[in-house]
Amino acid sequence: MSKVTIISGSPSEYTRLNGVLQEVLDYFQQGGFTPELIHVRNLPPEDLIYANFSSEEIINANKKVEQSKIVVVLTPIYKASFSGVLKTYLDLLPQNGLEGKTILPITLGGTFGHLLAIDYSLKPVLSALGATHFLKGVYILDHQIKKLENNQYELDTEAKNRLETSLRETELQ
Repeated sequence: MSKVTIISGSPSEYTRLNGVLQEVLDYFQQGGFTPELIHVRNLPPEDLIYANFSSEEIINANKKVEQSKIVVVLTPIYKASFSGVLKTYLDLLPQNGLEGKTILPITLGGTFGHLLAIDYSLKPVLSALGATHFLKGVYILDHQIKKLENNQYELDTEAKNRLETSLRETELQ
């Protein structure tokens, strides 16, 4: 397996997406890898909104992506699409910033009605950035994640199994 970067596109610090993120981190760490992590919400808001390509924080985030072979993109689904904060960051990646990368999209939504958001909203944007090799995306429903204490979460068995199946595909990269 090659170097991995995880991009978390949640605008909220307290989100069920953290449960998914923790499962992804645990998976790679158990395999002996320490993925790079980009919490888009922690990047300077003005740099994101004003498209400050020369921002040191944006340049550093982009280097993490550039140096990775595998990029995991986590995002909540809002109004049938990925988060706006994720889009502001993706706009700051170089034109072919995902070329040659293996992409694993993982989304979290409220209903099955937004299941196709991976294919119809997220993948086209990632493709425009040069991505051509996508692993099977994972769509997890909010109710499949139980909120515990202290910003901790637990995935139900079915969601966890689907997530692990897709994560195992990264081992072949």
